[in-house]
Amino acid sequence: MNLFVQVVEWFLDPAHWSGTRGVPARLADHLAYTAQALLIAAVIAIPLGAWIGHTRRGGFLVVGAANGLRALPELGLLTLLVGFVGIGLLPLTIALVVLSVPPLLAGTYAGVRNADPAVIDAARGMGMREHEVLAKVELPIAVPLIIGGLRTATLQVIATATIGAYIGLSGLGRFLLDGLARNDYTQMAAGAVLVAALALVVEGLLGALQRLIVSPGLRTAPARGRAPRQAPVVAGGIAS
Repeated sequence: MNLFVQVVEWFLDPAHWSGTRGVPARLADHLAYTAQALLIAAVIAIPLGAWIGHTRRGGFLVVGAANGLRALPELGLLTLLVGFVGIGLLPLTIALVVLSVPPLLAGTYAGVRNADPAVIDAARGMGMREHEVLAKVELPIAVPLIIGGLRTATLQVIATATIGAYIGLSGLGRFLLDGLARNDYTQMAAGAVLVAALALVVEGLLGALQRLIVSPGLRTAPARGRAPRQAPVVAGGIAS
């Protein structure tokens, strides 16, 4: 019997869909880890990226932070954090936040920084204060890049949250780690399919959300050759 058939039979087994070790329970835990990390990262990265993009000050920090944090090995970071704070949800959350801050920070910074200067000057000419220019003009223009950063961060966090199984947490990574411990390659393959399917579904939902909330004018601008000025990208970050 080939692996494909075995994986299909694994998914058809009712025992794998009930209890605290079943797919629904571990999927819910995996989504909870992901949502918590993304929420914390958004609270940190979006205001910081918006402020730096608006003031044009400290752009080099965005480049350095984005490139530096992207280079960190997540499993190594998780192991180090466990040594400092012990086993539990906290080290995994910190590791996932560190992973998801760079794309959100870079996307927000680039989106605000690339807002059309003529539009910003017009807003100031109408008497808007600086915080109003940021909130009512620059941030709405930056929404496509902010959501782009969110989509990148979400996919990375969903994939990386599997390492929580190495410190005894639940989530879809348990299917991989438990299967490896028992040489149960069918379970490992099923776990990998679940992680990939979750990433694809969430990516599709975020893509639909982006089309729903982004102004049609912002979506069609690149196709008409009116793409906003792009900041140069340096090794996955955005240059100042």
